[in-house]
Amino acid sequence: MNHGFQTTIEDGIAELVINRPPVNALDDAGWHALADEIERLGRDPAARVIVLRAEGRGFCAGVDIKELDKHPERIVSVNAGNYRSFRAVHRNPLPVIAAVHGFVLGGGIGLTGAADIVVAAEDATFGVPEVDRGAMGGGAHLQRLFPVQKVRMMYFTGEPITAAEAHRLGAVERVVPRSELRDAALAIARSIAAKSTAMIRLAKESLNGIEDGNLEDKYRWEQGFTLQAYSEKDSAETRRAFVEKREAQFAAKP
Repeated sequence: MNHGFQTTIEDGIAELVINRPPVNALDDAGWHALADEIERLGRDPAARVIVLRAEGRGFCAGVDIKELDKHPERIVSVNAGNYRSFRAVHRNPLPVIAAVHGFVLGGGIGLTGAADIVVAAEDATFGVPEVDRGAMGGGAHLQRLFPVQKVRMMYFTGEPITAAEAHRLGAVERVVPRSELRDAALAIARSIAAKSTAMIRLAKESLNGIEDGNLEDKYRWEQGFTLQAYSEKDSAETRRAFVEKREAQFAAKP
């Protein structure tokens, strides 16, 4: 079953390509399938490095808001799928290179922030519209990319930042024209794949171990607030407004 992505392995490079039009937003089943596949690649003896990229208008718009509008009860499972996917990238025994273009939103931020190396097309923009979608989450991974105050500015306002600004802030290794994105990511992947797999695996585990705090624990903390957010009337209104392509109408404050 096609859950919105395809995988190939060649010369030690596993390439996972998200392709779920129109905006590469994965549904509940898709997030769990993605986690399963990334975990499988980490165990595949033919793979030495993973490149995560996408086709279409942008890298990933996160969760399928239309699915959650119809089935709000799936939020717990979607949360679990997000958690598993981001953990599969961050805790993968292999280095993961995220090659991003267009919009990088919500769950796309989680995948990118969990990666080891980020390469971006010139048209890439990074954003967390969670507040405007009646949800929480993504701050832990965003803070792995950007400074604290920049994260809060992005989170509170929903305003995205450009690839050039992300590069200036040190989140992105390289910014290239869209047509060169895949080649740029593969060039880095080939350099890693040429090295001792045993040494690279040890390096990945070692580097994860010296990070400040536990990324997965911090994200789980955020997800508790996502469930709380879903209990608010404003949360349902934001999703309904998004699906109906209109401005959200919030109740007047007393």
